[in-house]
Amino acid sequence: MSETENVLTAKVWNLAHVMNNAGVGSGDYVEQVTYLLFLKFDAEREEDGLPSLLPEDCRWARLVALSGRELAQHYARTLETLAGQPGLVGTIYTRARNTIEEPAHLHRLVRMIGAESWSGFGVDVKGAIYESLLERTASDTKSGAGQYFTPRPVIQACVEVVDPRPGQTICDPACGTAGFLLAAFEHMRQKPEARDRETGRKMREEGFTGYDIVAGVARLAAMNLYLHGLGRADVTPIHRADALLADPGRRWDVILTNPPFGRRQSVQVFTGDGEAETEREDYQRPDFNVTTGNKQLNFVQHIMTVLAPGGVAAVVLPDNVLFEGGAGEKIRRRLLDEFECHTLLRLPTGIFYRQGVKANVLFFEARPRRKEPWTEALWVYDLRTNKRFTLKERPLRDADMAEFVSMAKLSDRTKRQETERFKRFSYAELAAREKLDLNLSWLREEGATDPASLPPPAEIAASIAEDLEAALARFRAVATRLG
Repeated sequence: MSETENVLTAKVWNLAHVMNNAGVGSGDYVEQVTYLLFLKFDAEREEDGLPSLLPEDCRWARLVALSGRELAQHYARTLETLAGQPGLVGTIYTRARNTIEEPAHLHRLVRMIGAESWSGFGVDVKGAIYESLLERTASDTKSGAGQYFTPRPVIQACVEVVDPRPGQTICDPACGTAGFLLAAFEHMRQKPEARDRETGRKMREEGFTGYDIVAGVARLAAMNLYLHGLGRADVTPIHRADALLADPGRRWDVILTNPPFGRRQSVQVFTGDGEAETEREDYQRPDFNVTTGNKQLNFVQHIMTVLAPGGVAAVVLPDNVLFEGGAGEKIRRRLLDEFECHTLLRLPTGIFYRQGVKANVLFFEARPRRKEPWTEALWVYDLRTNKRFTLKERPLRDADMAEFVSMAKLSDRTKRQETERFKRFSYAELAAREKLDLNLSWLREEGATDPASLPPPAEIAASIAEDLEAALARFRAVATRLG
């Protein structure tokens, strides 16, 4: 980060500590910063001769003229009004409320944001400051925001291997704070084609789409893209919606995503006023070959539907998607037969904010229908065995992903070479495995009996819990078949 970015980030984050002592959590604080920053940006747009996006009584000038209880009351009314606005404004202010109970603290935050002329900073600076706030919030384990945050080296590796280009459309159906979309944008804008004015405009305004079911997360994603100059001032590429509810009818060239972890979920169908109307534990969609309550398997089916012909996907998935029987086996068979499923990256533990997560990245491409299976071979890179990472003492870095990226990004996969960590499994080998199990490993864990070499106890406990949940799911499937 530049000196300006560091100074401003520290300034904004230092006030978060003051708010935290007053009972405002880091997640709530970043939301309030988001609300106020948008009001300030809108005022600066007006100063530059552009029309305001906000009702007159909700604008920055009205807010900064107040203090004390009057400020708090007007701010609360402003948030309520803006929550009902269409487009970008409505997405950012969905279900917005003031969580800063002390008017003096609210006044201080308004003064801090008002002291800067944000339009004087480029989109790179503004975006970097905001992303830094999101990352710091994710690292605050009490906030729970880490579950929406994919490690940046994983995102970067996925983008480099997929290699999206200007003119292609990118979607993340579980976008979190939009890390995948922004990394794809940064990668694409370095391409020579992006220098063409019209191509660059279409890329920024029409090239990216994200969905998230959580209103607060969709808000942060929408603001993150807005600060990076993506979308338009009146239209957001981020949709607050459950992407799994229905086929959107649209198809994308590239899917980059890390669907939420967890075994099952209740499906909420929302009415027009945003309230949940019904709940169920699976999705009834004609384009889904299998009905299951496993949401990661449902995301795989959804991606199969929305991936354009010739399109490519990189999807972060937990281990259970690779070995679970029943619905899992059927979906994996379809994936190998109807798509070119060519690369699997086994991620190490200790890199996610949730302890004990065992995850992978699956890369596959959409192909036209034919009788023969499209997958000739699956290349597996094992970055897990004998690798130890932690969030603070030994964090995952881009350099740790470099070997995988260099091997996997070869467009001509016939030129790939096997190594100790990179192995090729033919379709025949995969088809012969019981339940089409893709949880492939061949390296021996060194020093497994040495206590000093073991993962932290919390990670071991979480791993045991994941295995027990998987076993329980298998027993349930057997019980269902037995009636």
